[in-house]
Amino acid sequence: MYAITGITGKVGGITAQALLDAGLPVRAVLRDAAKAPAWAVRGCEIALAEMTDAAALTAAFTGAEGVFILIPPNFDPVPGFPEIRAIIAALTTALTAARPGRIVCLSTIGAQATQPNLLTQLGLVEQALGALPLPVCFLRAAWFMENAAWDVAPAREGVVPSFLQPLDKPVPMVATADIGALAAKLLQEDLTGRRVVELEGPHRATPNEIAAAFTKILGHEVRMEVVPRASWESLFVLQGMRNPTPRARMLDGFNEGWIEFEGTALKGETDIETVLRQLVAPA
Repeated sequence: MYAITGITGKVGGITAQALLDAGLPVRAVLRDAAKAPAWAVRGCEIALAEMTDAAALTAAFTGAEGVFILIPPNFDPVPGFPEIRAIIAALTTALTAARPGRIVCLSTIGAQATQPNLLTQLGLVEQALGALPLPVCFLRAAWFMENAAWDVAPAREGVVPSFLQPLDKPVPMVATADIGALAAKLLQEDLTGRRVVELEGPHRATPNEIAAAFTKILGHEVRMEVVPRASWESLFVLQGMRNPTPRARMLDGFNEGWIEFEGTALKGETDIETVLRQLVAPA
């Protein structure tokens, strides 16, 4: 049995479906009971658990050969990251009690960075789960190509604001399809101790290359426009954020190069143009 958290999201859903396609039993760990029927009809067991509920998580993980941990994203954390610390406390209690055969945890490029930023949350997760007496693999994924979903509407107008800069700097990116496929594979592998696996796409993409891909797909010129660094925090506050600094520092990390892989990353198969076409198609 494989217990999958975050199953209603892209990566979790792809991971679960890959296991189901391989004929393996899956337990869908859900926070919202209304989403259970869609996974029950695919043959999944259902477990309901908030990520801060240690007792419910223990029940969800008990008897699992493998557990996939996907932390719900929090782009506007309170200073000191109390939200992720509460999740960590529940997870460590549950995993220690349930003792699954192995854990695969979705982490991030730059989880090892020492400068505080938005991704520090997953660095804290790695520190805590890595200290457990259980086999654990941290899958450090690059910038999600699907983040470009936010760029589709402005691309249709011809100008996309870019926080990634300079515009000719290649950025490590990866498609969720490749992340989910690798997560499913790792869940089935023998694992001992603590392991880190890093993953990016087949080629790094610059913001200008993304604009060129949009130009090709949409049939009209699309260009990137730098959002000045001095305006970021005030802009994020206008968008409703209470604590914009971690997000801004994460972007600094990508732009300045101190958010990077620790070792040699594996390469996925899906390129940025393929993902952009998928993002544009639904509209």
